Amino acid sequence: MFGIETLSGNAKALALVGLVFVQAISLYVVYGALGQVLGPRIRSALRGE
Repeated sequence: MFGIETLSGNAKALALVGLVFVQAISLYVVYGALGQVLGPRIRSALRGE
């Protein structure tokens, strides 16, 4: 998909680590934004307000 399979050795390892790092950062940002937007609504729904 990204052409990582054509790399070898250290370059492949570095590309995979970088890809996982980018995915982790993006999930952190998305879940943080969802928590900010939906958090108050969920809390008020659980309280019965």
